[in-house]
Amino acid sequence: MKKLATEEMNRLDTEQFQRSDKLPIALVLDNIRSLHNVGAAFRTCDAFRIEKIYLCGITGTPPNRELHKAALGAEDTVAWEYHESTSALITTLKQQGWKIAVLEQASESTSLENFAPEASSRYCFVAGNEVFGVDEEVVAACDLCLEIPQFGTKHSLNVAVSMGIVLWDYMFKTGLRLLRT
Repeated sequence: MKKLATEEMNRLDTEQFQRSDKLPIALVLDNIRSLHNVGAAFRTCDAFRIEKIYLCGITGTPPNRELHKAALGAEDTVAWEYHESTSALITTLKQQGWKIAVLEQASESTSLENFAPEASSRYCFVAGNEVFGVDEEVVAACDLCLEIPQFGTKHSLNVAVSMGIVLWDYMFKTGLRLLRT
């Protein structure tokens, strides 16, 4: 076994990525304070070839040197938009037919292993502030709440880690089939 060189990985270049089919997923970042977490979100979204990231409230936007440190250029491949109000954006996305899933610990949440994405639906996953989580008004407006099971002493995972887990779970359950066809 040996590590692959970059040219052996057959990755898309920026232009090919922008022209390629994307998974019917969007990610909403609700008041994320760490530019490293925002950069990690871009990099993760590039890896799973998702449709778009929405940056809301205090969430930092490109161009930004600190964000770039974690994104490593993914801020140039993944489509994004800034919106001041997460709640207003969620209303608009629902009107456009997106199914909104918040990543949060809440009453009536669905444990991630029980999440069964509908193949015909477009999903928008909402991740929240590192300290306060997703705003309560946004949680109430969502179609479903996904919770990642945890078994240690801490009550939450890092937001970038949570995004990666949920996006991989969706990719595993639905997206691999979509991208390989």
